Amino acid sequence: MPEAYIVAAARTAGGRKGGRLKDWHPADLAAQVLDHLVTTTRADPALIEDVILGCVGQAGEQSNNIARNAVLASKLPESVPATSVDRQCGSSQQAVQFAAQAVLSGMQDIVIAAGVESMTRVPMGLPARLPHEHGFGSSVSPAMRKRYPNVQFSQFAGAEMVAKKYDLSKDEMDAYAYETHRRAAAATQAGAFNAEIVPVAVTTADGATEHHHVDEGIRFDATLDGIKGVKLIMEGGRLTAATSSQICDGASGVMIVSEKGLKALGVKPLARIHHASVFGEDPVIMLEAPINATRRALQKAGMSLDEIDLYEVNEAFASIPMAWAKDLGADPAKLNVNGGAIALGHPLGASGTKLMTTLVHALHARGKRWGLQTMCEGGGMANVTIIERL
Repeated sequence: MPEAYIVAAARTAGGRKGGRLKDWHPADLAAQVLDHLVTTTRADPALIEDVILGCVGQAGEQSNNIARNAVLASKLPESVPATSVDRQCGSSQQAVQFAAQAVLSGMQDIVIAAGVESMTRVPMGLPARLPHEHGFGSSVSPAMRKRYPNVQFSQFAGAEMVAKKYDLSKDEMDAYAYETHRRAAAATQAGAFNAEIVPVAVTTADGATEHHHVDEGIRFDATLDGIKGVKLIMEGGRLTAATSSQICDGASGVMIVSEKGLKALGVKPLARIHHASVFGEDPVIMLEAPINATRRALQKAGMSLDEIDLYEVNEAFASIPMAWAKDLGADPAKLNVNGGAIALGHPLGASGTKLMTTLVHALHARGKRWGLQTMCEGGGMANVTIIERL
């Protein structure tokens, strides 16, 4: 039976909006990760058969097939092709699944799945906003408006709907946000991210050059009282900026290979992709899909949630992983053990392979076997990937 193996996984440390990664063109930032994956595996770059790269804001510096531009900005030869994927926040998790499908089919043996997003240089929503502002219409078609009359598709509204549906109070979500900062700070101070982070050179305010290797969004001095004091995003709502993911710049990637690819590279696998699926449901509440997506994925994989050792559920908003855990009866101690996007940042198209990188390394650090990753996505979708540490 064919298998798909992860042999390398890496990410940059996150950068705040306008922060330490602001001077990096996203193609160049992604190239840093591509080069690192090749260096880590000591692979002949010419053996890489494709680069599949997730990116949500495909406009401006991230337009014109950002994946290919990242390859051309890297040390990879021109013979390596590349394609860009947009499944909203799940873009690079989908890149992982596409790469795995290519390998499992026997059509390719060595593929890089990656993601990048510079939310500083390409602001969130720009690809949809620019055409509308210049008279080129909207992505919401007349047929969509007829099917969903008087609806404004909004992730913020969806996150509030999830909080109310699953009876999650503001106090509970504030406490969750505090805990994710605490976990991220503890993981950083313990060196838990050292093996997964690709340091990149940045210029400081005084003109010096140093390497960026610590996630910039973590509030090491976070207090619960401070989080509770942040104003609500929506009047009458429950969520605040402190209980939402941070705008973030970053890149990430994993190398996925077949048995033949393992032999060609002469490397040992870090993990095996056991299951990959995607699911869609209500695009109005939008962000609830990971719950039923996980339920279906476990059924298809013939597993129970209790068998999974670690879960990475993207913290687009605190309500999402909290609702996921509450509905499925998940163990909170296994959930986002090194913190999540509320502290570490959510670089949209890069988050899928970012979470996968953290999951692979966390399984190795803890000597655990099974990991599950899922994330909510615009349009009411969710990817689920289950891996086995090797």
